[in-house]
Amino acid sequence: MAGWSGLARRSARGTFRDRREAGQVLAEELSAYQGRDDLLVLGLARGGVPVGWEVAAALRAPLEVFLVRKLGVPQWQELAMGALASGGGLVVNDNLIRSLSISDEALRSTIERETEELNRRERVYRGDKPPTDPKGKVAILVDDGIATGASMLAAVRAVRSAEPAQVVVAVPVGPPSACSQLGHEADDVVCAMMPPAFEAVGQVYSDFHQVSDDEVRELLAKPTN
Repeated sequence: MAGWSGLARRSARGTFRDRREAGQVLAEELSAYQGRDDLLVLGLARGGVPVGWEVAAALRAPLEVFLVRKLGVPQWQELAMGALASGGGLVVNDNLIRSLSISDEALRSTIERETEELNRRERVYRGDKPPTDPKGKVAILVDDGIATGASMLAAVRAVRSAEPAQVVVAVPVGPPSACSQLGHEADDVVCAMMPPAFEAVGQVYSDFHQVSDDEVRELLAKPTN
């Protein structure tokens, strides 16, 4: 049954030192899952991997990387018209596409370009190692935060198609509206901090540097249990 924990135990004024601290705080909020042997933590690349490593280490669970690519509006890449994820998950904002008169050709071209980049990153992070099958597992999707929730929604749908026992969304920060919306599709949603005046994920981090491919690879090679 879809649900929303609605956790916001830190002060809305507070900040995380970095993604590592955010992951440690998030792991505390996920302590109810500790001790299970069917957990799989999926860190959304790239920023969700450092957070996910801390969660996986605390829960003594394996960590996998999960790829999501934003579909940026042509000429305005920061605005997302959708997202695609590993395993074929796709979310498209039809209302936005109609309002901006984005053509089918432009959408198709964007999807093709981002699919190519997603596949490239899969090779960079995994090499020849196949991904762990989430079927029958409690899949915990972790990112460093959510804004609109489009990328996480694509991830939830992609993982759901693999028939896990549960899909859990866990993020250090996000607006209440997006966290609540994800609760309609995930079995549990944990947002550790929900600032009333949410502007961007980075507003609650002192250090919000761009995570590199090398950093992702190093963390994936580091044991969590």
